[in-house]
Amino acid sequence: MKLVFAGTPEVALPALDALIASGRHEVAAVVTRPDAPAGRGRRLVASPVAERAEEAGIEVLKPASPRDEAFLARLREIAPDCCPVVAYGALLPRVALDVPAHGWVNLHFSLLPAWRGAAPVQHAVMAGDEITGASTFLIEEGLDSGPVYGTLTEQVRPTDTAGDLLTRLSLAGAGLLAATMDGIEDGALEPVPQPADGISLAPKITVEDARVDWSAPALRVDRVVRGCNPAPGAWTTFRGERLKLTQVALVADRTDLAPGEIAAAKNNVYVGTGSHAVELVWVRPQGKKPMRAADWARGARITAGETLGG
Repeated sequence: MKLVFAGTPEVALPALDALIASGRHEVAAVVTRPDAPAGRGRRLVASPVAERAEEAGIEVLKPASPRDEAFLARLREIAPDCCPVVAYGALLPRVALDVPAHGWVNLHFSLLPAWRGAAPVQHAVMAGDEITGASTFLIEEGLDSGPVYGTLTEQVRPTDTAGDLLTRLSLAGAGLLAATMDGIEDGALEPVPQPADGISLAPKITVEDARVDWSAPALRVDRVVRGCNPAPGAWTTFRGERLKLTQVALVADRTDLAPGEIAAAKNNVYVGTGSHAVELVWVRPQGKKPMRAADWARGARITAGETLGG
């Protein structure tokens, strides 16, 4: 089939690479978000998908909106059979959805209808899911509500961050998306409507969502830290400044600390929660690079009774 691939961030690259390498389909163009300011100089930088497509000599379309008339005209000229999508980052209007004969097929990183929305992997980790996965589905105008072509499952490991899990799902999902394209071309796949039960939503994680509540149980604290890693990054406050928490560890046998209370030893830093303590492993003070929590505590000269979170 002739394909137009839509995607923007690095997580979309394995799928794009798989489709380019398949030899069975032609990736005629990619659609991606416009160049965005990045770095200290805030210069405009192309998306990872745009860079990869340019390296491969593939036409790149960067509409400010998928409703843009010039974009829609070019899409009709290309006349794709199908448009595979991975983390494009913009809602597609009906006028765009109707262009390809086989529609737009999204690779979504959850087992639909669980975790519909922008942050399925983060929410799966924060909710303590033991199993998650990926789905390919036909995009409709509703939020991730279209019928499903295929799925794969992935275990959520006890120490997984959202970044760890998303990396594995993007690699496995690339094969699923390529297989879905093959099945659509062969006529061997028919999308199946999602069940009405089991729907959960996964909106974008806000900075406030990533703030650690020390009165919550330790298990919840650990899940928030892992689910918000690498972005937006779990955080708390210390002496009025923000302190990011990159990694914590559960310490089930220590229950002597009040929620948020810090106990700093030579090589360990413990913080009380609503159940038992957690150990801070890696932190990032405001304006500094990530560091071992024990090194941070030595530099901060923490005194008895000091707390995190105000």
